[in-house]
Amino acid sequence: MLEFRIASKFLRSSKGQTILIILGIAIGVSVQVFIGTLIQGLQKSLVDKTIGSSPQITVTSEDNDGSIDRWEDKIKSIKNSNSKVENVSASTDFSAFIDKNNKTYPVLIRGFEFANADKIYKIKDNIKIGREPKDENEVLIGIDLKKDASLKVGDKITIFTPKGVQKEVKITGVYDLKSSSINDKWILTTLKTSQDMFNYGDKVTAIEMQVKDVFNADVISKDVKSSLNLNDVKISNWKDSNASLLSGLSGQSASSIMIQVFVLVSVVLGITSVLAITVMQKSKQIGILKAMGIKDSAASRIFLFEGLILGIFGAVIGVALGLGWTYSFTKFAVNPDGTPVVPLYLDYKFIVFSVVIAIASACIAAIIPARKSSKLNPIEVIKNG
Repeated sequence: MLEFRIASKFLRSSKGQTILIILGIAIGVSVQVFIGTLIQGLQKSLVDKTIGSSPQITVTSEDNDGSIDRWEDKIKSIKNSNSKVENVSASTDFSAFIDKNNKTYPVLIRGFEFANADKIYKIKDNIKIGREPKDENEVLIGIDLKKDASLKVGDKITIFTPKGVQKEVKITGVYDLKSSSINDKWILTTLKTSQDMFNYGDKVTAIEMQVKDVFNADVISKDVKSSLNLNDVKISNWKDSNASLLSGLSGQSASSIMIQVFVLVSVVLGITSVLAITVMQKSKQIGILKAMGIKDSAASRIFLFEGLILGIFGAVIGVALGLGWTYSFTKFAVNPDGTPVVPLYLDYKFIVFSVVIAIASACIAAIIPARKSSKLNPIEVIKNG
């Protein structure tokens, strides 16, 4: 296309100016990609640390005894009715206490099917000593409870329930779920052991699950309740109890968007001003072209193509720079254990979106110079030199 070839020639004829414009766009895009990627990595890290290894939706009973019967059918119903539910686990929980060296320690007994619970809590990955319970009357304790009560793997402890039941169990392992309140209170055992200990038969006290999109947990929880079609169950989700975290994440997103908008505005203004000057610099050439028969619309397209070319080169270089800065940041900003403070997280949709926005912004920035070039009178331009 003639207009594209002329636009390319105009840009090549002013190489220094062209390089500066491309660098300006590239720096703007790189800042956008760097900030956006950094904020997304920080948000993902916060969400993973807060709820990544915990249930995001929990089903409990509102009956007097707090139990859920036919729980296996309910889990099947939840899985079959909603593809957004990822991991589902049943548990039987109750408060109890243990006695060690004439000192009482309040605990929460949690009975799991470990194959399912491990997908949520990552228990197996966080066992520091020993193994998870496999048989009845075996338990897993937290690392803080081990220290406080001077316990070790292989010890036998007696669990006392509020109903007066006493149960001797053997410690098979020690876990660390990175939460002192959990490590100090939870005693994990098999579902059968906890059911027998509290005389629950084949009932459970909670059905816990994780979802594919954690930020839609509140919407998915309503779908879960509809699929169960029961009035005696309570559905809670992580967003209900993490309002401050959600507020912080929203604030981060808002600030990131504002910074990116200001960067784009500065890029658009910069391109517009430079291309407007280019119109004046190339006015004689444009006048000659018009005198040779090029229409006003074609003259306008020359500068639109200039904006397109500048936007493409600037966007590609900017993305490369932005990703390079992000990668460098994850290598320099590290925790004492060597892990990055903010993990590298690449959202390809965001990167493509940034490229498209940068190119679109460059084209929009070229509209004013393009309209200005279309209004040039070839006779006056040639006459005045």
